[in-house]
Amino acid sequence: MVIGVLQFELTIPHSLSLKDKRRVVKSLKDRLHREHMVAIAEVSALDEHQTAIMALSLVSNSAPHASQVLDRVVEKLRSIPEARLGRVSREMIHESELDWREAEDADSVAAWAEEDRVMAEQAEQTLRAAEDAP
Repeated sequence: MVIGVLQFELTIPHSLSLKDKRRVVKSLKDRLHREHMVAIAEVSALDEHQTAIMALSLVSNSAPHASQVLDRVVEKLRSIPEARLGRVSREMIHESELDWREAEDADSVAAWAEEDRVMAEQAEQTLRAAEDAP
């Protein structure tokens, strides 16, 4: 099993409002999900009307397949007339890198959820720091 993760920044120069931005983002999310069967979300810069930071993921049984899908997505992102592709980050997570644990009881599952929440919060803070850096 391989999990492909792509994080990217879009600049939407003609967006004059959050409503304009949402139209572009929603259209893109729907299209990428429909055409490539990926999960996708806007993850940062939610209140900025000309910037969208998004992430998508896919699960595959083949690293080459996951890589090809991510390549096609990046090419599609480069060709969007309403937006310009900025920074891109790509990661492939292989099954051997995953932390397999037994779900012994509800308390251990709740602890994992809290651990995941803290890690997501730390990732968000790291992303904000990176955005603020020159």
